[in-house]
Amino acid sequence: MRTSDAAKVVTGVLAGLLVVLGLAGCSDDRSSGLSPTTGPPARPRVGTDLTLADASRCAVTVPRSGPSVIPREDFFGWENSYGNGRLWVGALWPEGIVVADRRLAAPDGSVGLKFGWWRGVPGHLEIRGRRLDAAAPSLRARVPSGYGESGFQSSGVTFPTEGCWEVTGTIGRAASLTFRTFVVRRSA
Repeated sequence: MRTSDAAKVVTGVLAGLLVVLGLAGCSDDRSSGLSPTTGPPARPRVGTDLTLADASRCAVTVPRSGPSVIPREDFFGWENSYGNGRLWVGALWPEGIVVADRRLAAPDGSVGLKFGWWRGVPGHLEIRGRRLDAAAPSLRARVPSGYGESGFQSSGVTFPTEGCWEVTGTIGRAASLTFRTFVVRRSA
């Protein structure tokens, strides 16, 4: 065989292999066990069921009794509160873990809670939060008007999913307070 004929054969074989490999790459053969993507493993999906054992991976804020300068009867959740002198949050759950029964858990999986806040500085309270252990929508917060510029402020917070949540309350640039809680639905 001449050199030019050998080159044509090799070129033909290589072209055929490229076509076969190209078609194989387009197939949907899931039996190979190979993942279609590479990189870090996927984060848990938003609706993943969690258990109390998962709480050990969340650095929760453990509540304590409220400050002596705030009268117990004026601050909802005083006995399970956390603060920094300028802003306090009350009604945190024991050990920083929320175990939501069917009264607190909505059909969509979200969990709604009430928190009392004590504003040591005047201003409007804003609340935001994010899930730390998986992708999830931001929490929803309601801060009703009518409580004056300082002192007690009620709030409603809806966690869209279970998980480890970081919640931050702010009053402009005057005060900020962040706490972490683990939210899990009680199994039936």
